[in-house]
Amino acid sequence: MKTKITSLKSLVITLGLLLTGMLAFAQRSDIQYFRYYDQRGINVFETSKDDTIVYDGLKLRIGAGFTQGFQSLNHSNGLTTSSTPAANLYEMAGGFPLAQANLNIDVQLYDGVSLNLVSYMSSHHHNEFWVKGGYLQIDKVKFLNSETMDNIWKNLTLKVGHMEVNYGDAHFRRSDGGQTMWNPWIENNIMDEFTTEIGAELYFKRNGILGMVGFTDGEIQGTVADPSTPDGAKRKPSLYFKGGYDKQLSDNLRVRLTGSAMTTKSSNSNTLFGGDRTGSNYQYVMENAPVTLTGNAFSGRFNPGYRDNVTAFMVNPFVKYGGLEVFGTWEYAFGKNANENGEVATGTPFGSEDYTNRQTHQTAGEALYRFGKNEKFYVGARYIKVTSNLAEGQTATNPGTLYNVAIDRTSIAGGWFVTRNILLKAEYVTQKYDGYLPTGSNNRFFDGKFDGIVIQGAISF
Repeated sequence: MKTKITSLKSLVITLGLLLTGMLAFAQRSDIQYFRYYDQRGINVFETSKDDTIVYDGLKLRIGAGFTQGFQSLNHSNGLTTSSTPAANLYEMAGGFPLAQANLNIDVQLYDGVSLNLVSYMSSHHHNEFWVKGGYLQIDKVKFLNSETMDNIWKNLTLKVGHMEVNYGDAHFRRSDGGQTMWNPWIENNIMDEFTTEIGAELYFKRNGILGMVGFTDGEIQGTVADPSTPDGAKRKPSLYFKGGYDKQLSDNLRVRLTGSAMTTKSSNSNTLFGGDRTGSNYQYVMENAPVTLTGNAFSGRFNPGYRDNVTAFMVNPFVKYGGLEVFGTWEYAFGKNANENGEVATGTPFGSEDYTNRQTHQTAGEALYRFGKNEKFYVGARYIKVTSNLAEGQTATNPGTLYNVAIDRTSIAGGWFVTRNILLKAEYVTQKYDGYLPTGSNNRFFDGKFDGIVIQGAISF
């Protein structure tokens, strides 16, 4: 018994020393062409081609993101009675939502070659440990031993793996589980453009000019299924593009303007507007009782439901002049679900390739002023509006009733970087719903509104 206890102690000590050594080693490691998870990563979009770190062997960097919030939100709708269960909104009071945490692993594998792996340790949607994805980034090709390829690759970057799709610029500023340091607001766009898919992205970057072409399998998860559908449609890949200009024109002025497009002809489950596996930071707003953490994870957001095919366009201007920062989003998307595209397993489908696409628009504008030493403080305001065409009462054989809805949100926020790894931020938000019907599955949004205050503390390294 004494031998077993001694062996156990030795094992614990060894593992402790090993972990301590790994963490110490990790925090000394600088990764090439890297976006820092702390304050230094703010307003970084695609990583640059600046070769500022000398490669001296394999390096491991372990980091994390942790966020704890407090919310005091009120919600209501225009239903004056509770004659149907759908009319009963969840009763809320001030409190602390579940803390969220991410685990970040970055590895310098070779000169100009790195690996990124992010996992969700705790989130509002998946409470269990869940891998977001991992990808290989190649900024140099010295392993090819070709001077010609080295010269060609000076302006190229290749990303390959299961990764965050680079559609638009809004996803660079969004909250992602425990990683909320880069987002000056509490929540993401009303229509949240984010998904992870398996594929590749090739970038051209030179003197402020940016070009990118991407190709993925069109699904949030890998699959080898070959579905049989009434019209013979099969799974199709996602194709997407981005072009733009991003230049520091002077010490005080930076200008960026990009345009993006993405299209998927057919998918088992397209998630361009529903690929987040962490959940909203406005917990349970406009939700019917009873609620569950995972079942009601995306409160306050809007998903148009283009799960079979989708085409989307986004334009993003960004200007930073001194401490003043302006960022905008203009977005237009259209698509269909499987019913609307005639891809159903049973019954006589109403949809077809010629069925009219439903359309959605989103516009967002935000202005911030950052001040203090190293811009450790900021204040700002943001406005977002979404308009979309929805179908009420739709089934596989019935197109349902089409009607138009609108959602708008106004936010006023401020933040304090206690250190470059610690952020305290607060926001007052109000969001209103218009056009929803007083009957049907979405009747809780009829003349709906929520408002109140949310506070978050974030740590990232």
